[in-house]
Amino acid sequence: MNIGNPRAIAVRITFLLLPIAISLAIGAALVIAVGRDPLEVVDALWKGAFKDTRKLGGVVNFWIPLTLVSIGLVVTFRAGLWNIGVEGQMMMGALFASWGAQYIPLGESLAPLLHLILIALAALGGMFWGAVVGALKIRLGVNEIFGGVALNALVNVISIYLISGPWQPRIGGSAQGTEPFPTPALLPEFSARFPTNLFMIALVIAAFLIVMVMLNATRWGLNLKAVGANMRSALLLGVATERTSMSAFLVCGALAGIAGSYRVLFTFDNLRPLASGGIGFLGLLVVLLLSIRLLWVPLIAFAFAAILTGSTRLQIALKLDSSLAGVLQGLLVLFVILFHGVQEVFFPQTLEDDETAEDSVSSVSSVVKEKP
Repeated sequence: MNIGNPRAIAVRITFLLLPIAISLAIGAALVIAVGRDPLEVVDALWKGAFKDTRKLGGVVNFWIPLTLVSIGLVVTFRAGLWNIGVEGQMMMGALFASWGAQYIPLGESLAPLLHLILIALAALGGMFWGAVVGALKIRLGVNEIFGGVALNALVNVISIYLISGPWQPRIGGSAQGTEPFPTPALLPEFSARFPTNLFMIALVIAAFLIVMVMLNATRWGLNLKAVGANMRSALLLGVATERTSMSAFLVCGALAGIAGSYRVLFTFDNLRPLASGGIGFLGLLVVLLLSIRLLWVPLIAFAFAAILTGSTRLQIALKLDSSLAGVLQGLLVLFVILFHGVQEVFFPQTLEDDETAEDSVSSVSSVVKEKP
């Protein structure tokens, strides 16, 4: 890796900035084509996300589940696993938390304990659904993409059944959502001026730091890299590849489940169909955009959250559809992936990977040899 090579640094910076510049240029052209000023769009997005602390709280509320999901996806991607089922793992976490919110009878005085129980239940729900994807992959040879898509659909059917059946509101017959959960089960706002939950912010930061250490300073993280680089070589060197892959699904599932609990215990205050809101799929875009580099996940997730939250103002102030923000994000991801492919073909020596495949496997080899 040519970190000290000025030419390599220049190439990396160019391939980082060019996709952004091209995406912004195309987005500006689209805005001009419908008779609007691109600067007005930028101003509307900014005011929609950062006009006051209440708007900022809305950005943070989207950032919390998106960052949790993206951190988990970095783990599975590091192991070479396309965990498309992360959306379903969010929903299963939401279902487990919703069950606890309705059926665990703890009063207001024990609300903090109840919150911990509900978040733990959500993590277990996400882990369970992630383990199903892992078992299909490891034991039955079902590709995790196909297994994940099927399980996403299944958990959505389960949630609709519960909402319109056993958990339907007392007024009956509605598939729009359950009744609001009891107040002790709901995560409290910090304040009316900054409506977000500080405990979950702290939890996101803790999850980021813990996963960062685990990926870069433990044998488990080294095993993940080896499995993702070359599973056959890792197996021959003594790495428990099946156990390592399953652990990646479990970690990602737990984080996704916690993200799902935030949607039902804070954002909506009840369980709704598709409560995950596509955040799992958006997390896939964040991780692809970063080429699975964990360090930048919180920042890029915050940028995505700000764009999506701010886009609601486009419809109000400029009479533009809020889907314009999705178009801009899609263009950015498309060109980042395209330019990354060009870089791999024409400038492979400048890629900023943590380790090459050979380095990962040889590192595992040395660790295995040191085992007692």
